[in-house]
Amino acid sequence: MGPRPGLAGTACGGRPYDPGPVPIAVTILVAGLVLLMLGADRFVVAAARISHRLGVSPVLIGALVIGLGTSAPELLVSVLAAGRGEVDLALGNVIGSNTANMTLVLGAAALVAPIVSKVAAIRREGFTMFIALGGISLLLWDLGLQRWEAAILAAAMLVAAALLIRWSPSERGLGDVDLIPGEDVWRGSLGREITIGLGTLALTLLGADLLVRGASRLAEEAGISSAFVGLVIVSVGTSLPELATAIASARRGETDLVLGNVVGSNLFNTLAVAGAAGLVRPGVVDPHFRNALVYMLVSGFIAGLFVLSSRSVARWQGAVLLCLFLGFVAIAV
Repeated sequence: MGPRPGLAGTACGGRPYDPGPVPIAVTILVAGLVLLMLGADRFVVAAARISHRLGVSPVLIGALVIGLGTSAPELLVSVLAAGRGEVDLALGNVIGSNTANMTLVLGAAALVAPIVSKVAAIRREGFTMFIALGGISLLLWDLGLQRWEAAILAAAMLVAAALLIRWSPSERGLGDVDLIPGEDVWRGSLGREITIGLGTLALTLLGADLLVRGASRLAEEAGISSAFVGLVIVSVGTSLPELATAIASARRGETDLVLGNVVGSNLFNTLAVAGAAGLVRPGVVDPHFRNALVYMLVSGFIAGLFVLSSRSVARWQGAVLLCLFLGFVAIAV
């Protein structure tokens, strides 16, 4: 195939330089990831600050505000992918992100510092997450998601959010608690944070659009299945906000935020993200999804066993979780 017209640049011999479709797809994908990370990171900070000013409890910020805020990339990417007819990419992002949260995110944070649960309510929140994981596994076991099934997932998200709010601690004295890892108690302008939150949400949307376009083009040009792209490449990219937040939380000893972030993010991914994607475009998925669903449930069981057995995740357990993540990548190929 000869060089394509319209691509600028020449090789050192004077011939037109054609970077080829795969490098272009990778460039678009990476650009989308960068914008997604920058936008989502600042969006989470804005969401936590606004919630803090409104008097939301620390555990609720970890499980609902930050958990849902860090899942904004998954929501945008999956909805945009579903709109483009990339059902494998949309739902693969959900399953892959859930698995990455319970293995890569929790494991990496535990290596930084042992994750100790100081709040008994994490048991109820974790149990709710497992019900959601089991539910989506049952719905996707026939390798398809219908619109009515997606509506059930979306409605279940409202119920789960109500439960998280009801279970959150009643005290509102947030005084000296570092709600956002890496900074002291925030006392800035509420209006400014709302403006920044809206702006960074728009930036996240742009990054998500580029990520979906790049991932779709990469799968097409490089001959990679869209299921693998969604389960591994895109899901890891959209899980980077959770990873960054969890590591920062572990470094400052805010381990309740780490567990709350994982639980809240997985709930949002499973119910809201998958539900929204299915409402936009129901469809069928690759048979590899059955293996991925089983692996997600096994990873969740092992992570939950670590937390519930001793109410902590030690460093050696974090290493086990990271090995589980590598195993997930291997089965997704």
